[in-house]
Amino acid sequence: MTLQEILTLFQYDEWATKRTTESVSPLSEEQYKRDLKSSHGGIHGTLAHIYGADCLWLERWKGNSPTSQANGNQIQNLIALSDRWQEYRENLHDYLINLTDTKLSDPLSYTDTRGNNHAEPLYHQMQHRVNHSSYHRGQIVTMLRQLGGRPLATDLIMFYRTREI
Repeated sequence: MTLQEILTLFQYDEWATKRTTESVSPLSEEQYKRDLKSSHGGIHGTLAHIYGADCLWLERWKGNSPTSQANGNQIQNLIALSDRWQEYRENLHDYLINLTDTKLSDPLSYTDTRGNNHAEPLYHQMQHRVNHSSYHRGQIVTMLRQLGGRPLATDLIMFYRTREI
């Protein structure tokens, strides 16, 4: 996998996350935070989980091994979460601009939150990170529909179709 391919995946992830937050923004605060008995409770909990995992992986790529993920209860609402995501994206960009194709293929070691040691090629970890977000965005689509909302499409092919080539 090349750096350009990884950069495209992260561009897709940012696009899809922004569309997801746009889809949930018309919800009332009660709907947004309602426990829908899904992964991480409801929409707010699931979005906060995605954000926390994003931050966790970036820290690992920087050589750190956090022992826990960010707690969604510390993020009060969608506006605060969107602000934090913007800061994360800036940090991610700063990290990505220093990567090379070789660094992407090299194994990167880290310790997970349970204390287990792992080492996989960096690009595997990055692909996993984007896939993790996509999985949970799909759950949000279902929750949004349960609340009567209208999700925007976030399929990868839709991203490719909307890009200027």
